[in-house]
Amino acid sequence: MRRAAFFAALLLTGCSGGKPAQPSGQPQDLESAAIERGMVRDPDDSSIEGLYARDTDRVCIVKAGSGYRIGAYVDYGDRITCSGSGTVTRGGEALHVELGGADCNFDAHFDGERIRFPGSVPAACAKLCARRAAFSGLDVARLSESAAEAAAMRDSSGKRLCGE
Repeated sequence: MRRAAFFAALLLTGCSGGKPAQPSGQPQDLESAAIERGMVRDPDDSSIEGLYARDTDRVCIVKAGSGYRIGAYVDYGDRITCSGSGTVTRGGEALHVELGGADCNFDAHFDGERIRFPGSVPAACAKLCARRAAFSGLDVARLSESAAEAAAMRDSSGKRLCGE
């Protein structure tokens, strides 16, 4: 029995190279580990350009000079809509959005695949909406990375929100 235990210990030592496992410095969070292993797209390495949607809600982002142009459209039906275009700048996972002029500006969250507007946007954003509609809490997922598809997005009146 002692001989079997000795050989088992010897076999285990051979597998580990004879050295005890060295603990890494900081424990890695799950998101960082998933990004490192390629299981999740790194939001810092992905372009924001493209077309995003959820149900009837849409967001388009296209390159415009040295920055980006953004368009957002929310449709609850019965002409309860929001429609606006403007500019967006990126800082890591934060997108600084300015719609319809400088009065409607806020920071949205971008995780590489989804854009989430905050639950509360400035009151000035209401001028871009009809009736009870709002941009608050808009949550859309990437449909396409194509700039052409994003530039072709239109609101219910036919206005291109990211086109020239």
